[in-house]
Amino acid sequence: MELKQLEYIVKIAEENNITHASEKLYITQSALNQQLLKLEKELGTELFHRSRTNWHPTEAGEIYLETAREILALKKNAYNRIFDLTNRKKGYLSIGFTPNRGSTMFSAIYPNFHKKYPAIVIEPKELSVSQQLELIERHALDIGFLTLPEKQRKPTLSYKLICREEIYLATPSSMDFTSCTSRIPGYDFPVLPLKYLSEQSFVLMYKESTILSVINDLFRNAGFKPTTLFETSSTNTILSMIRAGLCCGLIPAHYVDKTDSNISFYSLPERPGWEIVSCYSKTAYTSQAAEDFISLASKYWKTKM
Repeated sequence: MELKQLEYIVKIAEENNITHASEKLYITQSALNQQLLKLEKELGTELFHRSRTNWHPTEAGEIYLETAREILALKKNAYNRIFDLTNRKKGYLSIGFTPNRGSTMFSAIYPNFHKKYPAIVIEPKELSVSQQLELIERHALDIGFLTLPEKQRKPTLSYKLICREEIYLATPSSMDFTSCTSRIPGYDFPVLPLKYLSEQSFVLMYKESTILSVINDLFRNAGFKPTTLFETSSTNTILSMIRAGLCCGLIPAHYVDKTDSNISFYSLPERPGWEIVSCYSKTAYTSQAAEDFISLASKYWKTKM
């Protein structure tokens, strides 16, 4: 197995398309196709099911890819260890984060990272939490920054706690729940039990979102199933609907704007929350550059909570 050949096959699988793979590899499609055909002839079997828009691995292809990813991960681990040993600040780092606030975090800390590691190539990737976890398991992503309840963590991965993020109840300011609230020392907002909103409509995060398990537990404990207008992948969309007076919502602390006169925020008695964590493979070597990037991200998030 040639390392370059391994990289080619893995990239085709990642892109599910030989044209896109060739563009990412900066080689012609015909050259990449010749490499694939040569390998398939050597193995005596096809590695991909081919269609015009989607290439996906055959059973033999899955076996080849599993081994290829392991070999490439070993190569990367060895290089990173040697670079750290010789204090050569170079290499490659792929960073995953969720859209919106993850992108904001990356933009805020990258200049400081680049100042210290100008020769390290960073590949930022906007991905859902589930996509990040899958890629880290396949050694296709070095570090992920996730918001994840502890019960959803995979035992094959390592997690480093950055901070805990509380989840708040948000309603249109036109709704008056004063008679149902109480003031409790140490809580950020008036405390409003969720059960008092059983007649209200909600906009919730989509089913694949990791926050949904936390939210479902809250409604279960409150004793009702919410009336849901729709589901979305964007917390900002939920806030827009609340601002328009159409619904209520459950909002992570990062998105709370105390100056917004159109939205009232409340603490819940349980003080529900989830954790912002960095995530990486248990079997991969974490380079000094990766550790420093995680440290910068941790400092950023701790100033935002």
